[in-house]
Amino acid sequence: MRKVRDYDAELKALAERAKQLQQRKVQQFGELVEATGADALDADVLAGALLVAVAESDKGRITDWRRRGAEFFRKNSRTRRARGDGTGGKAAAASPPPDRDGESANG
Repeated sequence: MRKVRDYDAELKALAERAKQLQQRKVQQFGELVEATGADALDADVLAGALLVAVAESDKGRITDWRRRGAEFFRKNSRTRRARGDGTGGKAAAASPPPDRDGESANG
């Protein structure tokens, strides 16, 4: 005999998952604003800049923005990996990070 599906439970689980994804999206956007230094801007200025970006139709400018954004993420990704602390340049690198065995990277 086939097992009966509980559609209500499945819908509830999907709704919860969607809520978690939306919360993560908002959190990551806030982290992006901080990482780029845009948190120093007034909310009105930041909103205006985003509205201009959304309304932009010049493909050349959009391509330039995409390139600069990709460079930003590559630069920060290398910084985090080099330090191994996951701070992306926020913490001072006093010494090289230990390797997996707890020994320093220098031996």
